[in-house]
Amino acid sequence: MNPLFHELFQKTRFLTNEINQCLKKHELYASQWTVMYCIQKHEKMSLTQIWKYLNVEAPTITRTVYRLVELGWVDIYPGKDRREKIVQLSEKAIQEFPKIIASIQEFEERMVSNLTKEEETLLIGFLQKIK
Repeated sequence: MNPLFHELFQKTRFLTNEINQCLKKHELYASQWTVMYCIQKHEKMSLTQIWKYLNVEAPTITRTVYRLVELGWVDIYPGKDRREKIVQLSEKAIQEFPKIIASIQEFEERMVSNLTKEEETLLIGFLQKIK
């Protein structure tokens, strides 16, 4: 195995575990936060738009969204036809979003604290070159 991929996989698992710890106080997991952030960014989205945008299997997104509904983070509305479901953030999510963002920003700053801004920019560029 290429050591680069081993390191990327290890860091991905590490970051996922760390972000889950950060989000625990908001009663969220990284996968749920990713969906919520995506919806917030686009205001409202269909389930299909979410799974295509995040490049995640449709059943996984459906389960995650319905769990977010149960937790009161998102609301689902009918779309143009019976099959389409439109997802929006709930009032609870809109009110709590600034607190969650603050936690995420604190987490991100802690994770890159050993990098200079130049190193951060270089790393982003390197990662974007991977196809």
